[in-house]
Order: sequence, then structure tokens, then C-alpha cells
Amino acid sequence: MTVRMQEIAAEIVRLQRELDREIEQRRAALGWKLKAGLVEFEHGIAAEQKRWRVGTARFLANSPWPTVLVGPVIYSLIVPLLLLDAWITLYQAICFPVYRIPRVRRADYIAFDRGHLAYLNWIEALNCLYCGYANGLFGYAREIGSRTEQYWCPIKHALRITDPHQRYYEFLEYGDAEGYRSRLEELRERLRHEDASPKADS
Repeated sequence: MTVRMQEIAAEIVRLQRELDREIEQRRAALGWKLKAGLVEFEHGIAAEQKRWRVGTARFLANSPWPTVLVGPVIYSLIVPLLLLDAWITLYQAICFPVYRIPRVRRADYIAFDRGHLAYLNWIEALNCLYCGYANGLFGYAREIGSRTEQYWCPIKHALRITDPHQRYYEFLEYGDAEGYRSRLEELRERLRHEDASPKADS
């Protein structure tokens, strides 16, 4: 990575920290905080939120009928999602110890916290649980995939790809044969020594 690319990467990290601070301020303004991984609302906030709950019957009555009809199709994805979850978890359990790669913590990506919000009816809460699981699972699988890619093929593509994973920016440039041969083991060792501890609450 060039000096300029390192500077840009450092700026991205700085901006992410700044965004995290803004998010924390917004949380405080909404009357909640994270404590030991659990959401804690200020006194009376949950009761205030219940005032905004839309009953299930009214919610369904106000939903366009095509939205209701495609619901089973959306939820049918649970089968491949569960298979992906089981398979990718088994994959890293078997392969990562062989490569000496730290395993990805599933709990860092899949969270079931939105279903407890008092302003959601049971359908909305179920939808939130489902979406949280699906998108968290994709993030979990992506991290497992990105660690695998860093180990086996840490080379950038010649073509521009949309929204690459964060490890991608550290990969070797396309066509850098000397760099690949000389730095492949360095990138593997860096991966092996990554901090595998749980993410801190932001």
C-alpha cells in the first residue's frame, strides 16, 4: 500500500470513530445506552414508546395486499439461511485451526435486540428479528470469507468491485507478482495474530 493509501485508510478510521461518537450522542438523546451488552432505557422511555405501537389488526389493514402476499416468499429464505449458518460455522471450525486463523465470533454479527422495542407489534418485531438474523449472518459469512481470502488470495481485482470488505484495502495490487511472492506470508501472519477478542460495545 502506498503512503497516500495509508493516509486515506487512517482518515477512514478517524471518521469511523467520529461517527461512533455521534451515534453515542444520538443514543443518549433517545434515552438509552448499552450496559454489559444489554440495552438500558431511562425511566419512563419504554412506556412512552408503547404509545407509538400500532396494533396488529390495524397494521395488517394498512398494509398493501401485495406486501402481505409476498411475505411467505421472504420468510422461505429461512431454510437456506439456516443451512448457510450451520455450514459456514462448521467450515471455520474445521479449517481455521489448520490455517491458525482466529475464528469469527458469530455473536459479533448476529444480534436479536430490536424485537424488544416497545413500539413494535409482534409482526414488526418478528420482521426485525428475521432481518437482523439474515443481515447479521451475511456479515458473519463475509468476515469468514474475507479471512479465507486474505489467507489464500490477498490480491485486489483489476476491475472495480462495489463495497469490498475492509481487508480488501490491505491486499496486494493486481499484477504485483513480486509483492505477492514476498508478502503473502506476512499477510497470513498478520491475520493469525489479529485480536480475536469480542468487539467492545460502541
